[in-house]
Amino acid sequence: MNRPLRPPATTVAGSLARAVVVVLLATLGLLDAGAASAAAADGETPWTVTTASGDFGSGRRNYSYTLDPGGRLRDGIVIANHGTTPLHLAVYAADGFTTEQGRLDLRGRDAKPAGVGAWVRTDRPDVTVPPGESAEVPFTVALPRDAEPGEYMGGVVTSPASAGAADGRRLGIRVRLRVGGELKPGLSVRDLEVRYSGTSDPLGKGDATVTYTIRNTGNAVLAARQTVALSGPFGRWGGRAAHVDDSPQLLPGDTWKVSVPVHGVTPALRLTGTVTLVPLLTDAAGSVAPLAAVESTTHAWTPPWALLLVLLVVCGLVVAAVAARRRRRAASRPERVPHRSAAVS
Repeated sequence: MNRPLRPPATTVAGSLARAVVVVLLATLGLLDAGAASAAAADGETPWTVTTASGDFGSGRRNYSYTLDPGGRLRDGIVIANHGTTPLHLAVYAADGFTTEQGRLDLRGRDAKPAGVGAWVRTDRPDVTVPPGESAEVPFTVALPRDAEPGEYMGGVVTSPASAGAADGRRLGIRVRLRVGGELKPGLSVRDLEVRYSGTSDPLGKGDATVTYTIRNTGNAVLAARQTVALSGPFGRWGGRAAHVDDSPQLLPGDTWKVSVPVHGVTPALRLTGTVTLVPLLTDAAGSVAPLAAVESTTHAWTPPWALLLVLLVVCGLVVAAVAARRRRRAASRPERVPHRSAAVS
């Protein structure tokens, strides 16, 4: 069922009529959980999810596990219905990914799982929670023996189970899974490019834009601290970008496109652009450890066209002046009459 839209304001009689209809339908049991909840009509969900209390403690904000290949563990998710009608929800696991806005999101139910979404299995695919009550759905994390070492992100998700309730409402809890083995964090810079916009001032400075893509080439979740610099021949006439924000947390295999403006760049015929990344590794406790920096460079031609044009005009004027002077000198010289000897008879 599609998410109900807020009705437009009309007359008082029309509003009363609709209210009567809603009450009658609710009495007959014809309204499902999504339409009956005032919170859902306001864009909110009538349920909440929390981690279950057990061997891993209580009051956890998310799930964090370290498990060797072939290992298994049990945990659970608690769903509380704050609405006034029963809720029928699907419960499933999904892989995580980084959105274009830099936020961690979870893939849809129909996406083919590869990591957390494939290794986490709920005891049941759906649950019905009475109004004002809660229900716990246990799940199992089971790793295959050939699971690759590294960090994986995903989540346990709840959403309306009705086939027609594709209104985008989902609530989930993040799962961070560390598969035992060697951790090999790594970042690389791809498609590094420098574009110079130039300046109309022959002796002035212009602006440049440095674009590149960060790729997580390792098996750990990483962010990147970034610095961008430009330099001319012999390392002179350079410029450095202002503060560049750290990249978001990137999952293994994820990419992040970056565009950085650099102001006050001298058009020194050839520029060298340098991007330096410091990988930031965050552990399960939230501690951040900077790793060895990664540096990448590229070159771009930046001819000082305005200055060259001025020089070309000056050279043309000089050549024209020299030619004119030569013509004046040639015109001012007296014409020589050839001397002829008299004939002897």
